[in-house]
Amino acid sequence: MQHLTIVDHPLVQHKLTLMRRTDTSTAGFRQLLREISLLLAYEVTRELELTTTRIETPLCEMDAPMLEGKKLALVSILRAGNGLLDGILELIPAARVGFVGLYRDPETLQPVQYYCKLPANLDERMTIAVDPMLATGNSSVAAIDLLKEAGAKNLRFLCLLASPEGVARMKDAHPDVPIVTAALDERLNEKGYILPGLGDAGDRMFGTK
Repeated sequence: MQHLTIVDHPLVQHKLTLMRRTDTSTAGFRQLLREISLLLAYEVTRELELTTTRIETPLCEMDAPMLEGKKLALVSILRAGNGLLDGILELIPAARVGFVGLYRDPETLQPVQYYCKLPANLDERMTIAVDPMLATGNSSVAAIDLLKEAGAKNLRFLCLLASPEGVARMKDAHPDVPIVTAALDERLNEKGYILPGLGDAGDRMFGTK
């Protein structure tokens, strides 16, 4: 995979536009995020390894493709990552799930860790970290650092929106981790928010401020 993949499918772009609108309700935002995560999941899992198994159809036997190896791992970067996680689990319900709790210090914009719980055997699984926003990239880099320390080798990062600054930060720190996103926006503002963006994804998803 290339370091950055932008999923420009018409359905993805349409749903993203609805999510950006300031008058989209909390319920509508949450539902759209679930729907768009399903579409993004197709792209981020494109390189899952396959094997074949002998099955019997109603007409004959055949060698049919099936996923190979251990179930993949999904790691949500709390709290907003849970919105992407829920949708992907509808598509891949057998995936193992982990959580990394990070919040961004409003003064320094640096990540502060408060929680980490990961599946076993990450070295044997494709591991997909999910977070709607790749803004400064500091939290994303910190999360990938933790996953690599836990043994993950085959990593992907899935987000809804990315900034050029965040993509550059991730590429510098983890050039081996491909990024899949629905859009690469213009820039960050002075508070580290993506422009034009869609606001704070966690607040919009959970109805908080």
